[in-house]
Amino acid sequence: MPDDQSRLFHQRLPASHFEALHGAIREKMAEDGLSVLLLDSNDDVIYTTGFSHYSNERPVMFAITATGAWLLVPKLEIGHALHQDTAAEIVSYFEFPGVESPFAALKRVLGAAPGEVGVSPGMSLGRLAALQAVFEGVTFRPTPMITKMRYIKTPAEIALHREAARISDAMVQAGVDMIAEAMRKGGALPSEIEIESHVSREAMRIMYDEHEDQMLVQGLASGLVYSGIRSAFPHAMPTGNPVAVGESIILSLGCRVGGRAAESERTLFIGEPNETQAGHYAIAYESQRRATAGLIAGNTCASADAAGLDYLRENAPEEWILHRVGHGMGVLFHEPPWVEAGDQTVLEPGMITSSEPSISVPNYAGYRLADTVLITEDGPDSLTRFPRKIDDVVIG
Repeated sequence: MPDDQSRLFHQRLPASHFEALHGAIREKMAEDGLSVLLLDSNDDVIYTTGFSHYSNERPVMFAITATGAWLLVPKLEIGHALHQDTAAEIVSYFEFPGVESPFAALKRVLGAAPGEVGVSPGMSLGRLAALQAVFEGVTFRPTPMITKMRYIKTPAEIALHREAARISDAMVQAGVDMIAEAMRKGGALPSEIEIESHVSREAMRIMYDEHEDQMLVQGLASGLVYSGIRSAFPHAMPTGNPVAVGESIILSLGCRVGGRAAESERTLFIGEPNETQAGHYAIAYESQRRATAGLIAGNTCASADAAGLDYLRENAPEEWILHRVGHGMGVLFHEPPWVEAGDQTVLEPGMITSSEPSISVPNYAGYRLADTVLITEDGPDSLTRFPRKIDDVVIG
């Protein structure tokens, strides 16, 4: 732990960040003819106010107009919101479902909310109906405004992503070290779930040793650990099965620092790989190298997807190819834009995406390498830097 408190990493974004963000939102609202914008998803609330909470049945909603910004919370969250220096005025209701609708408290500060009211595209029909029952006669319009604003990260946000990437790499290293130590001792190797638990604790240890004002969010640090034949199933949950010498293993790990995500994923070999394993790995390695090289400002998401998947299709059966090259990252691990053939979004400096094409060989193994990549004026900047060459991913 640093002995100088000034050297601790600051997770929370300053008030000036949110002041600038709210100003930009108001400009876009004026352009779109919206008098009010209402956001109720956990991630949009974090993005616009810095308030993190566990989502449940009790509504939490950010409201912004040309002159004010409010965060609606249940009474039990008031202290939590104040403790986090939430960038909005707090408005509360007692409980859900309540004798009175929770949104009645919001109406009292917004008034009749004349004109059109924007809501996030992902708002549920049930939530929208509850709003309509309180704000009678008001026109509600879904808008992708905030979704698109989240594409481009500010320098302060990029610093959070970069630190999350550093810790994600450290999580992979912690998993490698755990397996290597067990091999050195000659005893039983750890199970997938033991590895996952160990690397998650390592990420949290780093944050509490090296960070100040830690921001606790859902999915703070975790990952997927799947080995051997099971690694052919992408996103397989860790099990109690011990890993074994001769198998490959995928460590797909990530964390969120200040509510901003990064992920680092590597396929590793427990002992020297055989010729078949090495051949499979070479295909996945080259595909990911090409995909990352395609993440250039001015290219489309679709073209970056093609850069990786075209190579796979030239070198592997179609049935081994199960998914796109990647996805955007921000407040969430998975968010737009999508690095996929159906997304023609033009890549711009400040965007952050994953690069993770893979192959899944049925009844044998899966091979995936994933990095968190920042789009810059000078080309792709891989924020995760764990080694990828085959000689560097052999354990033992």
